[in-house]
Amino acid sequence: MSEPYKTHKEGLFFVTLTVVGWVDLFTRAEYAEVFLENLRYCIRHKGLRVYAFCIMPSHLHLIADLVDDDRLLADVLRDLKSYTAKLLYALVETHPQESRRDWLLRLLQFYGRPHGQAFKIWQEGNHALSLSSEAWMRQKRDYIHQNPVVARLVDEAHHYPFSSAFPDCGVPLTDFL
Repeated sequence: MSEPYKTHKEGLFFVTLTVVGWVDLFTRAEYAEVFLENLRYCIRHKGLRVYAFCIMPSHLHLIADLVDDDRLLADVLRDLKSYTAKLLYALVETHPQESRRDWLLRLLQFYGRPHGQAFKIWQEGNHALSLSSEAWMRQKRDYIHQNPVVARLVDEAHHYPFSSAFPDCGVPLTDFL
């Protein structure tokens, strides 16, 4: 991973997690809910603090840090990605309305083969950018919230249910300073 995108202790980061091949995996609410449930778990049990987030069809953005400075954000994100990958793959296999099942499974298996894995959901790395000023934090939060508007998924940011801009997003957020 390139040095500018590595996390370090004591930092607030703008993070992008991307599905392999930019596949539009999060087109079903159930898939996004799997990620959100595990995000909530990491907040409750792993010291993750989330300030803003948005789950787009092929990637997601977070502004996050950790309460505990003895860990790295990259370690918590690795665990989050690993666990959600297993759950998402199983859900694709079993979802009764998944019309893209065969295609998705073949594609996820294809991306796993070079890594000696049965399948792969997430691209390597976290593309984490350190946020060093309040102005940059606010700029990135606005970028995150406007993502679904720019993609024309909704007309207003607060209408997108898989974002911290949604009034009842269900994720315990940490307030900006």
